[in-house]
Amino acid sequence: MAAIIYTFRDLAGPIAEQLAKTTPAVIAGICVLTTIYHVIEGTIITILAKRYNGGFTVGKGIVNAFFCSFYRVATLGSGAGVAAIVYLGEHGVEYSKSFGLYTLQYAFHKISIAFFSVILLLLNWDYMYSRFADYIEILLAGYLLTLVITLGLVLVCCSEKLHRILFRFAGFVNEKLDGKFDEPLAMLREQCRMLEVSAREILHRKRLAAAVVGLDLLKFCMWYAIPYLVFRAQSDITVSQTMAVTSLSVMLAAVLPSPAGIGSTEFVFTALFSGIVGTGLAGSASLLYRFGTFVFPFLVGAVVVVVRRRRSGKYSENRE
Repeated sequence: MAAIIYTFRDLAGPIAEQLAKTTPAVIAGICVLTTIYHVIEGTIITILAKRYNGGFTVGKGIVNAFFCSFYRVATLGSGAGVAAIVYLGEHGVEYSKSFGLYTLQYAFHKISIAFFSVILLLLNWDYMYSRFADYIEILLAGYLLTLVITLGLVLVCCSEKLHRILFRFAGFVNEKLDGKFDEPLAMLREQCRMLEVSAREILHRKRLAAAVVGLDLLKFCMWYAIPYLVFRAQSDITVSQTMAVTSLSVMLAAVLPSPAGIGSTEFVFTALFSGIVGTGLAGSASLLYRFGTFVFPFLVGAVVVVVRRRRSGKYSENRE
């Protein structure tokens, strides 16, 4: 929160003025869109989890999505993966397999961000070029960097050859250190082995992979449409144009180093939209976008965490 305040310290007046104009209907619409996002995310989790536990339900997948959202905020991004693995492990997916499942899910997520951004750019090429022609080299560099990161993530998930090279190098270093890292390396080898198995099981099923990517694109429509709810009463920008600029800001912010994208997302979002709808409206929309994608899921996730702990406490008391 401090990062957001610092980023917009000089724009506080115009942004506050625009935020004051935000109606309850807009806030409700944002909450509905982000809820649908998590329902789709939960469906994706369920599709992948059913490969290992046929009894895993969509309801559990949705709860898992909000559960991870809570820990994504609470740990500034670092704990979401651990939370997902723990939850899946508690619901019939072995921890080793849930590691591979979550890693592949994240890989699909990143691939879909880049893919969707390209689709929206092409669909709105004339509009995007007219607005950002002076920055086209920077934008292309952002696309290239995102592509490199995405391909790297895919290789880490799927490439046995890459794993062998890395472990050969790690083993050489470990020998020089008298086997100091024998145990961590053994654990990492097992995790990579399970990741390779998960990748083969899922990627060889082309329909399954296509369904996951398709659902990822659908869920991004929910979040990328959030700014349009803010803009539509005060600007002539269309839904498609709004989504194109939002997807570009998300993609570019993802390559900037910041915890959970805090600060970088708001900065890029405001910079891209300010020339279209004005700085005040762009800044207020960025904060409302952060509320929809970060704060609201965190609050719902907090309820999930509290309910889980109470149920866990009652279960422990009953066993005693």
